Amino acid sequence: MSSAPAVSQGNANTGVQQQGPRPAEQLFQMALGFMATAALGCVVELAIADRLKNGPRGVAELAAETGVKEDPLYRVLRALASAGIFSETAPRVFSLTPAAELLCSGRKDSLRDMVYWLAQRVHFETFPEMMHSLKTGETVVEKVHGVSCFEYFEKNRETSEIFNNAMTEFSAAVIPAALEAYDFGWLNGKTLVDIAGGHGKVLTEILQKYPEIHGKLFDLEHVVNGAKPRIESLGLSGQCDVCHGDFFKEVPAGDAYVMKHIIHDWDDAKATTILKNIHKASPKAARVVLLEGVIAPGNTPHLGKWIDLEMLLLPGGRERNEDEFRALFAGAGFRATRFVETKSPLCVIEAVKAN
Repeated sequence: MSSAPAVSQGNANTGVQQQGPRPAEQLFQMALGFMATAALGCVVELAIADRLKNGPRGVAELAAETGVKEDPLYRVLRALASAGIFSETAPRVFSLTPAAELLCSGRKDSLRDMVYWLAQRVHFETFPEMMHSLKTGETVVEKVHGVSCFEYFEKNRETSEIFNNAMTEFSAAVIPAALEAYDFGWLNGKTLVDIAGGHGKVLTEILQKYPEIHGKLFDLEHVVNGAKPRIESLGLSGQCDVCHGDFFKEVPAGDAYVMKHIIHDWDDAKATTILKNIHKASPKAARVVLLEGVIAPGNTPHLGKWIDLEMLLLPGGRERNEDEFRALFAGAGFRATRFVETKSPLCVIEAVKAN
């Protein structure tokens, strides 16, 4: 991604300063995005941000330490610095910027694993085939790899692990904001089921804050197996059950259900199937709590409008606006009651049984 000055050069005829990038600069920023993704993937793999935690360092030293060539590393860092990721504080010497700090490991707000997931080969193999989705409405991953997105993960365990790490990291950033904005206290003494909860980051954070809630973590077997050590290490084994299965067939019984970024993976028909299975398995007073992006109207910039393209090409799902969520719930026998904004990109969406 090329950098653009905050204020472009003035028009020679008018003397008026043009705010922001010129149209051509704006266009190139978008068109060169694949280069930025690849560069970010490299610096994450090399842990460059972690190596700069204690202050600026020269490229020669970083290259020797990471086992790469000095000149190519310099060119990658120079390009990223031009977009505000790292800063060249002296010739061939780089330091962290606020954006680059988010690539450091161990931070609660780290985006290191998410960026690494977005830089994986599966994205570079699928997105050039976007026209297939435009012409057919189908996903691209099946065209390229011959299997669905989640079948691809099951067959490619290394990529699956990178994906699960990214989702766990994203949960670590989202769930504190959700817990600040939404009170789960009404569930004390009851059972909360985390549907497709991955490694259990969302559920365990809720259970730690609300020790009177009993939890059930539900996902595919090979996924939840990776959650058991975490649950044990947190001392939650007696408070949290781990179970596996296919949410398109049935889900465990519970008093309430939470899903983070799950419904957006599926089209309306499949999302409705999941919600209907929850409706069937739950008591009359059950609630569903979603952590999802809610698309902003019009031209308002919104992360969800880009995540929506990921959904289109990989799993076949979609991001939704408030009206679309209300309609989705209604079609499964629920009524949306609250849309709570948080300090994260996701909202807390609450629904209750309507019948």
